[in-house]
Amino acid sequence: MKIIAYGMRDDEMPYLEQWSKDNNIEVKAVKELLDENTVDLANGYDGAVVYQQKPYTAEVLDKLASFGIKSLSLRNVGVDNIDADAIKRDGIKVTNVPAYSPNAIAELTATQLMRLIRRTNTFDRKIANGDLRWAPDIADELDQMTVGVIATGRIGRKAINIYRGFGAKIVAYDIYHNPELEKEGIYVDTLDELYAKADVISLHSPATKENEHMLDDEAFSKMKDGVYILNPARGALIDTDALIRALDSGKVGAAALDVYEDEVGIFNTDFGSFDAIPDERLKNLLKRENVLVTPHIAFYTKTAAKNMTQFALTSNVNLISKGTDESEVKF
Repeated sequence: MKIIAYGMRDDEMPYLEQWSKDNNIEVKAVKELLDENTVDLANGYDGAVVYQQKPYTAEVLDKLASFGIKSLSLRNVGVDNIDADAIKRDGIKVTNVPAYSPNAIAELTATQLMRLIRRTNTFDRKIANGDLRWAPDIADELDQMTVGVIATGRIGRKAINIYRGFGAKIVAYDIYHNPELEKEGIYVDTLDELYAKADVISLHSPATKENEHMLDDEAFSKMKDGVYILNPARGALIDTDALIRALDSGKVGAAALDVYEDEVGIFNTDFGSFDAIPDERLKNLLKRENVLVTPHIAFYTKTAAKNMTQFALTSNVNLISKGTDESEVKF
């Protein structure tokens, strides 16, 4: 059995090498992402392990199938960039890693919220300029606030636990109710109700056609003035232009974004200088003291890197040898 692993980062390689040694399975690691230019590297392999933000196009998937590769294992959660029609047509089975480290995402989200609440960005700038005064940058306290959590899957539930540790009140919305949270009575029936109640909105939804630009001008208009927006989930959930308008008007008091709707080709790239970043809307957000942008790093911990790599490799072996895996995604 031979597996090819695309898009392998240096920080993932020790976990791949250990897994390969422990399981006595040959794994070819390549740094390039899987696309039309690199798909031929998979010829002669039994399965492919991948991680990327670029689309898995019909052309690429058809080529994999022509090589006899019907086992594709993602080292991440999202599958919205896969051509589902091609997957079904080619008979390719796909797995993801649905829970490589919910703690990692939830912890960064809470960290960024506390930075926003305590105005650390502003104080860092003031101190760098020799200004050690307090006023006028007085902070809020999370234990006096209501956090609205949208989507209560693994990550959403971890975030709820952290927010509760600070004493925050929680309201939540999800089309699928978690039984334990249901008993606690924290769910609201509509997003509008959550928008009206929440001082903080924490997004943990997958990206689907139905919730693209979930937070748009209309949604922001229904929120409290000065609301905090947290998005560690998917960039497509927020209409960036609408967010900028809401920040300009003060409707949104602050935002922490670990994802951005046009991040592909921008995040995880060194442009050499701020001015060289080729996205004016992103630079608009980066310049604001009340906005914290991180380049899709919420998942980026040692625990997550290990789990993403080794879980995906194990799933790929199961697809190849058994034809199924508990993490198989149904399209």
